[in-house]
Amino acid sequence: MSVLLVSQADISGGAARAAYRLYRALLDNGAESRMKVRSKKSDDWTVDGPDGKLGKISSLLRPALGALAMRLQKTANVNLHTGNWLPSAWAGKLNVSAAKVVNLHWVAGETLSIEDIGRIRKPVVWTLHDMWPFCGAEHFTADDETARWRLGYSRANRPATEGGLDLDRLVWQRKRRAWQRPTHIVSPSRWLADCARKSALFRDWPISVIPYVLDTSIYQPLDRAFSRQALGLPDDRQIILFGAIGGGRDPRKGYDLLLEALRRLALQVDTQNLLCVMFGQSTPQHPPALPFPTRWMGHVHDDTALALLYNAADVTVVPSRQENLPQTATEPQACGCPVVAFDCTGLRDAVAHRETGYLARAFDAEDMAEGLRWILDDADRRGALGQSARARALRLWAPEAVVPQYLQVYEAAIAAQGG
Repeated sequence: MSVLLVSQADISGGAARAAYRLYRALLDNGAESRMKVRSKKSDDWTVDGPDGKLGKISSLLRPALGALAMRLQKTANVNLHTGNWLPSAWAGKLNVSAAKVVNLHWVAGETLSIEDIGRIRKPVVWTLHDMWPFCGAEHFTADDETARWRLGYSRANRPATEGGLDLDRLVWQRKRRAWQRPTHIVSPSRWLADCARKSALFRDWPISVIPYVLDTSIYQPLDRAFSRQALGLPDDRQIILFGAIGGGRDPRKGYDLLLEALRRLALQVDTQNLLCVMFGQSTPQHPPALPFPTRWMGHVHDDTALALLYNAADVTVVPSRQENLPQTATEPQACGCPVVAFDCTGLRDAVAHRETGYLARAFDAEDMAEGLRWILDDADRRGALGQSARARALRLWAPEAVVPQYLQVYEAAIAAQGG
């Protein structure tokens, strides 16, 4: 079998990294695969990036040009919106390729137009990384019973807080017209799969749940003292690790709840015994008033450095209100680091409550603080959680667990099209 993975990028961003990890896992497990991207950041010669100077310039300009159109809509939803307006020659290239099946990943950001996707004639498997494929232009939005993606986008159900052109509705209508042939959907989390099944666009399409793959030979337990020494972190403090707080502009990321949880935790523990470590962001001009000493590690793109960070930490916190299957929750567990998160959306798949970490009551900062205290208070408990987390990561997210599931879906997609 020959599979072609299509993604906006290869290693830039969580969705791109997830797609690239699957690509490498397929290759490593003997599957014939290729990867095609608009934006190539890796030095992997097997990844097909933009050709020549003109191709690279086009790939840089397309997202910016597409974003200009989105300014015609005024919305309170601060999450990314993309319309995939610009046509390309990609559908034709995919159709004449040697691939037996095309696996789409995060292809928004003007990777190829909505209409281009509908012109692909090969069997298609589409891995969801957010809600965009079954929404309008939004990448994340509310998942309640009145959500427009459930009901269909009409003039009557447009939020009163929006203004300008209803581009969400226009984009959704283009998807409905262009995507007539059912595509096999893969969701990394049960929550996102459930949303897709209930959506007006995808409710009749085949949907499978397959988690993101992790290289568990890189993300593995390492000596804590060595990890801290390598990163220049102190060995005499407990470390709470979390990702960039720059996401505080997005309520979905829940950093307001994290700050409140840390403030509550500070009332229960010796603040000089704890250190907050932040990755994904350098020290901002106006740092938030965290109640613990803080170390800002900057952007960490290298898997080996990330594994060191997780091994240096006593606990990792993922405070999001809404997530698919965040790799910032699965990666630390593969390294034997427990995770505290909220009991909501895809985080329910990421963390096994009181087995590999702690799932606090949804959006309850006090319970999140309790989860942190519960893990930090007992070294033996922390070690047992870490061992369980590692075992679960091997069982669910290792290549030998994930790749066979994808191969089955690829075969089913080919068979469904008479291949």
